[in-house]
Amino acid sequence: MKIPTNLKHKPVIVSENYENVDGRYAYNTDAKGLSLGLAQWNDRGKVDISAKVWRYTGEKWSRQSEELPLHRVLDLAILVCRAKLYFREAYRYEKLYDQENPVIDRVGLQGDAMTVAVCTDNEKIDEDIKLFSQALSNDDELISERLFTLSRILKEMGY
Repeated sequence: MKIPTNLKHKPVIVSENYENVDGRYAYNTDAKGLSLGLAQWNDRGKVDISAKVWRYTGEKWSRQSEELPLHRVLDLAILVCRAKLYFREAYRYEKLYDQENPVIDRVGLQGDAMTVAVCTDNEKIDEDIKLFSQALSNDDELISERLFTLSRILKEMGY
C-alpha cells in the first residue's frame, strides 16, 4: 500500500511494507508504513524532519498515525536500550527495582541528562513491572534482532 504524499507530512524516505515486519503484529497490523520526511508542523522558512508511522484502518488513513521529530525517535531508542540493559540485572531486586532509588540512569544529552527511572507514581508498579519484564523477555528475539541491526548500521556509520 502506498503512503499518501498529499498530506501535511511529506514523505522522503519510506518503508511501504512495514506491515510485513511490525514485530509480533507482522502481516496483521494497521501500521502499514514508516516514513522520514518533512514535518507537518513546518512553518515557512523553518524545516524539520520527522518520522511517521502510517496506520490504515482498511478504509482510510487513520488519525492515529504518529509523527515524531527524529531526535525523539532516537531518544525512544535510547530509552529502549537502557530499559533492556536494566532488566538484565533487575532480578537482583525483590520487586525488580530499588524502592529507595528508582532512578536507573541519567543519560547525558545536550548539556543535561535524560533521567531514566522506574515510575513509582504508578499505583500498580509492582504488578506492572513484572508484566513489563515478562513482555520484554517474550519479545527478546524481535528486539534483539533490531538492536543487532542498529548496532551494525551504527558501526558502518563510524559510531
